[in-house]
Amino acid sequence: MKSISSKQLTVLSALIIIGTLTVLAVQSKKQKTSKNALSTKSQILSLNDKKSYQVTPFPDDYIAHHFDYPVGTANANGYYNAQGFTENNHLGDDWNGTGGGNTDFGDPIYAIAHGRVKAAEDYRGGWGKIIRILHQLPNGEMVESFYAHCETMMVKEGDWIKRGDQIATMGNADGAYLAHLHFEIRTDTSMGIGGGYSSDTEGYVDPTAFIEAHR
Repeated sequence: MKSISSKQLTVLSALIIIGTLTVLAVQSKKQKTSKNALSTKSQILSLNDKKSYQVTPFPDDYIAHHFDYPVGTANANGYYNAQGFTENNHLGDDWNGTGGGNTDFGDPIYAIAHGRVKAAEDYRGGWGKIIRILHQLPNGEMVESFYAHCETMMVKEGDWIKRGDQIATMGNADGAYLAHLHFEIRTDTSMGIGGGYSSDTEGYVDPTAFIEAHR
């Protein structure tokens, strides 16, 4: 058998090392690609999970065919809108009792239409307790009603709600303001809490105009 020279042995060793490094690099790339794909898949699943809660068809009995006002009677009798949509960059309506001051503290707050409770949480600070309800319109579109500064909450996340059900009582965000209901309607149901005021009204609609158009 012909012996291998030292020069040939050196070349062979170099080739083996190069081959090993190439294999390792390919494996590393595959692992990285797999990891990225898994991460992307997780993000997509997370997005889909988030959206599915909003777009899954509601039962027929909970489709929002009609909308009422959130205070007083269905027509908000006994209340007035103290600060309307876009006034001072306001993103909703502020409903107050005609008695003034804190005379409306503890008054009932009603769901404006059939729907499902998206959130019912105490955010403290300037928001206090907030209830968010998703409504599916007959054409399949989704809107959200937003009730802030509540004193008590009578519903929880996931509850199915009928138009006119009492969902809360009017509060003052733990004494931050005189009692009133900060009320919004949003066409973008994926937004966070927000700040209540902004010159950018994208995703928000005039609550009074919307209700009047969907009586």
